[in-house]
Amino acid sequence: MKLEDIKKIAVIGAGAMGNSIAQVGIMAGFSVAMRDIEQGFVDNGVENIKNSMAKLVSKGKITEDQRNECMSRLHPLVDLEAAVKDADLIIEAAPEIMDLKKKIFAELDSLAPKHAILATNTSTMSISEIAEATSRPDKVLGMHFFNPAVILKLVEVIKGAKSSDEAIQVTYDVAKKMNKIPVIVKKDSPGFIYNRVTAPTGLLLQRILELGSPAPEEFDAAFKPFMPMAPFELLDYVGLDIVYHTQSYFSKTLSPDYVPTKALKAMVDSGNLGKKTGKGIYDWSAGRPQIDTSNPTKEFDPNHMIALQVNEATKLIEEGVCDDPKEIDLAMANGGGGIGPFTLAKSIGYETLIKKCEELADKFKAEVFRPTKTMREGKITV
Repeated sequence: MKLEDIKKIAVIGAGAMGNSIAQVGIMAGFSVAMRDIEQGFVDNGVENIKNSMAKLVSKGKITEDQRNECMSRLHPLVDLEAAVKDADLIIEAAPEIMDLKKKIFAELDSLAPKHAILATNTSTMSISEIAEATSRPDKVLGMHFFNPAVILKLVEVIKGAKSSDEAIQVTYDVAKKMNKIPVIVKKDSPGFIYNRVTAPTGLLLQRILELGSPAPEEFDAAFKPFMPMAPFELLDYVGLDIVYHTQSYFSKTLSPDYVPTKALKAMVDSGNLGKKTGKGIYDWSAGRPQIDTSNPTKEFDPNHMIALQVNEATKLIEEGVCDDPKEIDLAMANGGGGIGPFTLAKSIGYETLIKKCEELADKFKAEVFRPTKTMREGKITV
């Protein structure tokens, strides 16, 4: 199977990620069936695509004719069998619930053509475990887009335990045709590349929240000059419930250090989840929180966050998740913007970053912050 054999894509799920992936597909010239369990969900997905395409027209990025041509390739459906019966690539974009994903993949396996590749857009969950629900584990893989998929370039193409090289290559080529920057994740591991590298910084933030010092605004004030969205502000933007569930997953699959703190759980239980609810760590009622940068913390600086990400990136090299530091840097730069961890390590110096890791490991009694053997050797260059 080759790129030219992929004529029709089916996207399972019409929510924020699903409709965004579907839009990317139709803009790349593919026929795309977008399916969800209720007509209302499908209609909302179509409306979001229409609004997004209208913005592209208003900005002069595409013409009216191009928009109409793209929309003619979109086929919204509720009937699962009709959506997948002639699909060559199916991308599941359902909620992050393992049992639900397994149920969907079992249905896809029974309804889709035998040649079809079954991809999951999961951000953390095991591809190999999802593949067990099918009779074609060689054709099951991860195709992880980043939100919003229309804008962000990174697509992680993740190899499950039994994914074939052919299926991985075809999916990689599809991502390129979609004008994305794909990176192959060679080993199925929690969080893959991007979310794994950022996992310990998420842990640091929830530990600081638990400690109560410095205040989130004081912490963010030290980072705001260097980034478009400061760390705690970004947690709110992502959603504190998402952060909670992701850290819980990592506590089971990576280290007990990731067990969510009482402070984070209390915020989630209160229903104050961040931007989506109008309030979380910050007040989002005005559209974006106003962060006072006049009183930045002196206790932490950007090198603390960089150190943790570089250290976690070395674990990916040690574990064989990705064997090329340039690919990790490529993923990190295109998943959220900014500069890759190994490029930063080269400019800052490993000695400085090792000290930062040790300092955090001792302060928070978190062994996941402890520098790796590879980190201490400091030999990785890009």
